[in-house]
Amino acid sequence: MANTQSMCTSFMGELLTATHNFGTAPTRGTSTADTFKAALYLTTATVNASTTAYSATNEVSGTGYTAGGVTVTNATAPTATNSSATAGVAYWTPSASITYTTVTLSTAFDCVLIYNSTQSNKAVSVHTFGSQTVTAGTFTLTMPANTTSTALLRLATT
Repeated sequence: MANTQSMCTSFMGELLTATHNFGTAPTRGTSTADTFKAALYLTTATVNASTTAYSATNEVSGTGYTAGGVTVTNATAPTATNSSATAGVAYWTPSASITYTTVTLSTAFDCVLIYNSTQSNKAVSVHTFGSQTVTAGTFTLTMPANTTSTALLRLATT
């Protein structure tokens, strides 16, 4: 088993049905953005492109960690730009680092699943990092710059 970094395949299809709202308007008859969460998974999990929804199976557990993870700060609206007449990029990054405060996670973990808790916990993307454990500390995932080449989520045409 291994966790693999990827945009979830189901998420890409759900974009075409307006399932997810990272912005503020207009979508699905509501002007509020959906709530996204970030759950951590053990190194022995198998979270990857085929993941369709959040599951507590193989999620980390420990002191100070709540099943389902933490809410992602989502104040950055998605952006899209054309780099030529035939190519463009749409991109989005959370507006703040993802932080798990005062946790003890003694079993090794190496990935985070971003998912949409507003829309039946549908999976968005999996991001991997080196194996970690935390003892009575804070674990922070620092977000990349929200640009066409470094944003956390990027869709591109060529």
